[in-house]
Amino acid sequence: MVDSFGPAMPMPDMRPGPGEEAGERGREPSVEPIRVLVVDDHELFRRGLEIVLKQEEDIEVIGEAGDGAEAVEKAADLLPDIVLMDVRMPRRGGIEACTSIKEVVPSAKIIMLTISDEEADLYDAIKAGATGYLLKEISTDEVSAAIRAVADGQSQISPSMAAKLLTEFKSMIQRTDESKLVPAPKLTDRELEVLKLVATGMNNRDIAKELFISENTVKNHVRNILEKLQLHSRMEAVVYAMREKILEIR
Repeated sequence: MVDSFGPAMPMPDMRPGPGEEAGERGREPSVEPIRVLVVDDHELFRRGLEIVLKQEEDIEVIGEAGDGAEAVEKAADLLPDIVLMDVRMPRRGGIEACTSIKEVVPSAKIIMLTISDEEADLYDAIKAGATGYLLKEISTDEVSAAIRAVADGQSQISPSMAAKLLTEFKSMIQRTDESKLVPAPKLTDRELEVLKLVATGMNNRDIAKELFISENTVKNHVRNILEKLQLHSRMEAVVYAMREKILEIR
């Protein structure tokens, strides 16, 4: 019988062709595995972690490093999605390496995997750009789950460290409330100019060209700004300035 849309079309042959497994047609393309760089100064720990992660189909260990300096070199060469890194290592520590890796591979997400439960290490790691902070007491399954979660855009912190972080946040809020009673430090007109350019993302060299001053002079201005505001980084200075309405970026 012919309907109004024309003659009936013959059904396609759905049998597998030569060398083609049944059910292979129409299969979704495989998702690219999460590329992981393992960094730890203990070779046995690195090997053990690599063996465990190799059992995960969606995770691929693409390299390893024994210290922070080597980690930066490997990250620049291999471009990992995730860096699993210890905090305290010889030559160059994990936190310092974290900052450098974020500069050379901004897309890489870093999980500190360490025995250090010191609050200072946790805060410094987060400030350096780490997305996760896990203690080595966690199970191997939790390591794999954390890698997937961080790759998916989440943050991962061991529960005991998260509690310390919340305590610090409460202290920060209290200090902020108390600081409102104290007038904000006054910056010079030139310092405000430098701060505004820092806020636009310009580096010291570009700021120097913009203001027709030397790069060393820019560095001195930035250092003075941080000292006056009692802050540790350029980004903290910008956030503080905007919050206190010292500077408004339009």
